Amino acid sequence: MPTDSYDLVIIGGGIHGAGVAQAAAAAGYSVCLLEQSFLAAGTSSRSSKLIHGGLRYLESAQFNLVRECLHERALLLKLAPELVKLQPFYIPIFKQTRRRPWQVRAGLSLYAALGGFDKSALFKQVPRRQWTTLDGLSQEGLQKVYRYMDGQTDDAALTRAVMASARSLGAELVMPAQFLQAEITPDGCEISYETEQGERGCRARLLVNAAGPWANRVLAKIRPEPQRLEMDLVQGTHIVIDAPLERGIYYVEAPQDQRAVFVIPWQGKTLVGTTETIYRGDPAEVAPLAEEEAYLL
Repeated sequence: MPTDSYDLVIIGGGIHGAGVAQAAAAAGYSVCLLEQSFLAAGTSSRSSKLIHGGLRYLESAQFNLVRECLHERALLLKLAPELVKLQPFYIPIFKQTRRRPWQVRAGLSLYAALGGFDKSALFKQVPRRQWTTLDGLSQEGLQKVYRYMDGQTDDAALTRAVMASARSLGAELVMPAQFLQAEITPDGCEISYETEQGERGCRARLLVNAAGPWANRVLAKIRPEPQRLEMDLVQGTHIVIDAPLERGIYYVEAPQDQRAVFVIPWQGKTLVGTTETIYRGDPAEVAPLAEEEAYLL
């Protein structure tokens, strides 16, 4: 079996695996990424398509996280302007909305401060005379509408672009490649994987598990077996409505439980999501539940 040697072997071709590959290759390390099907095949192509600054984290007082999100968003806007773009977000506040106008205004003010009062972090109140232009937004019980800016992307295209950058810096991509096993040795790892040409092997100083919801399955194939990760799998469902939005993205509350839900223009249609449901099956077989669809509708 032919054996190559690398500084890093990464398992998983989602945005995290691609990001690690790009960063490591940029730092001068030899890198090989193994992906079982295609880039962004899992959660990295099924997100809400947002590069957000973390506004929602203010409610749980995660100020450092919001500052970090805003910083990372600024970097992506600068480094990938063709893939990450600022879009207007509208927060309508109705009589029955749990978050009151003063709370939203205070949160947006803090958000602007954490963003260094950069124009991309500022907000404004939408005048009442403009409410009728907001994509048919219901006027019944509507009290205030705030507008701020946040990032939107094509998540799968962003993953592919990051991996293309990694490859331009010398990283290798093996795809499709099924990870079979790894053995930890004093010098690193001995790794076996299978491609369409048969079983292959390689060595690495470091093995990176970026397999997302399959992470524990990867751990189970490593000897000696590392400690499993204690985690719950959570599925987040979006529905696609065959009707376009023109003015921007809407940040609304679900009437059932006041969770934040995004209503997003996407490829000439509208994406609505997301839910948050514990999932215990095979990640490859995840599918929307009828109750999730009803929740979002």
